[in-house]
Amino acid sequence: MRLLFVCMGNICRSPTAEAVFRRVVAERAPGLAVEIDSAGTHGYHVGSPPDRRAIEAARRRGLDLSGLRARQVSVADFERFDLILAMDEDNVADLSRMAPPQYHSRIRLLMDFAADPPLREVPDPYYGGPQGFEQVLDLLEEAAEGLLQEVLRLQSRMS
Repeated sequence: MRLLFVCMGNICRSPTAEAVFRRVVAERAPGLAVEIDSAGTHGYHVGSPPDRRAIEAARRRGLDLSGLRARQVSVADFERFDLILAMDEDNVADLSRMAPPQYHSRIRLLMDFAADPPLREVPDPYYGGPQGFEQVLDLLEEAAEGLLQEVLRLQSRMS
């Protein structure tokens, strides 16, 4: 099973989602065979580390984003990844425009996996203050639980 988390620039939301989901898998399903990556729909920050505010907020929750580097979604990603998890509807629209039609069903809104989400989208914290990064982490942690259940369900169907 291969999962790709996607936001616009791959420096705030999607690298944080990658780290959150890696931790959830390590803690709750350590034997799960899953590849986890992140990317952006735009190439503004390719090669850059995550935003320092995202790194700090994640660090306070025991997550390390420092080794991650931004990359842009490629056409090959649509074939490679089983689920492509967008942070918001704009990302879904961008991904749908980029993806060959046979892969559209792989594109999903991440918050669709949250049990009772306070928001349907993960808001971009880039232009806001530190509280935005905390909110992103709260939302991602909530969605990660439901996503793990879905991945386990899909894995059992595949085996």
